[in-house]
Amino acid sequence: MKIPRFYQDLGQYIQPNKVLVIYGPRRVGKTTLLTDFLANCKFKYKLDSGDNIKVQEILSSQDFNLIKEYASGYELIAIDEAQKIPKVGQGLKILVDQIPNIRVIATGSSSFELSGQVGEPLTGRKNTLILYPIAQLELASLYNNYELKEKLNEWLVFGAYPEVITVSNKDALLAGKQEKIKILEELVHSYLLKDILEIEQVKGSKVLLDLLRLIAFQVGNEVSFSELATQIGIDNKTVARYLDLFEKSFILYNLRGFSKNLREEITRKSKYYFYDNGVRNAIISNFNDIESRNDIGALWENFLIIERLKKNSYYGIFSNNYFWRTWSQKEIDFVEEREGKLFGYEFKWSEKIDKKIGKSWLKIYPEASLEIITPQNYFDFIGLNLKKD
Repeated sequence: MKIPRFYQDLGQYIQPNKVLVIYGPRRVGKTTLLTDFLANCKFKYKLDSGDNIKVQEILSSQDFNLIKEYASGYELIAIDEAQKIPKVGQGLKILVDQIPNIRVIATGSSSFELSGQVGEPLTGRKNTLILYPIAQLELASLYNNYELKEKLNEWLVFGAYPEVITVSNKDALLAGKQEKIKILEELVHSYLLKDILEIEQVKGSKVLLDLLRLIAFQVGNEVSFSELATQIGIDNKTVARYLDLFEKSFILYNLRGFSKNLREEITRKSKYYFYDNGVRNAIISNFNDIESRNDIGALWENFLIIERLKKNSYYGIFSNNYFWRTWSQKEIDFVEEREGKLFGYEFKWSEKIDKKIGKSWLKIYPEASLEIITPQNYFDFIGLNLKKD
């Protein structure tokens, strides 16, 4: 099964003398996206890999003549796994500065961000696309609305990594489930922390996984650095650094508190969500069906927030995102601040809705809106009814 990606036509994003940087988590389909585009590319191109030692030597050499000779005769240079090339940003800068009308595509994992390799050298010389695990709005080209909703339980438990979604269920359902579990466990233990372990000085994967397990059990709740530090046996600053690395690696998304009234509202703590439900469940080794789980509220909240982030990212909708909570325990799960307005969203798995939900929010912010998102009405919230221009 081939899953069309939102950025399927990369041609509209590449420009002469600019680098198109495509990055994001490992195993989300960056290489497939690139090779699919090149298969029908109108430009004369060269595709290389950052794993190639010769390519590493050329692009990290900062030798203008050598780099120009490498790209001579081509209209497009594509480098997959570019993060493996030392000083790749400098090499790509030379390419787009010295060769008229050259176009460059560089794909890489989150270590682009961790190492800062392409930031300063390519200032004003790059466009950036972030590729996430498969979005529901991308699956809309394969499934109709009824089928997407019918598979909701599956998305909540196993997430949306391409390898997981494309597992065939034509054999016994149990065999399909076991294959998905195998893929997710391999992802967590072989790929998830790879960028952090390669670039940053950490104590090893065990402490990182221990921290992620604690976060996994606190999805939807505010996190205390000091409590995490005590449970793992490291200091607060180290916890903060590791959580920052998880953010930059597209493992965790940090949602901060919203406030314009510091006396009543909580802002110092954060909530953390996983960029993929399947990864979260693999970390705690729980792939039970939702009917037998006590964390369905957390799964639903995590799913909606991440799908909303994908939708806004892909459609270029810019917002500041928060949760809202007062010291008297009044709260709103998700707040978007965009276009000078406040939009509040409360996520409920149950059909039974408390009529008092959001009253305090609307009293304090009467100009704001409030919408309750349930399994009956979530399509608009995550972009399933939008059409790409």
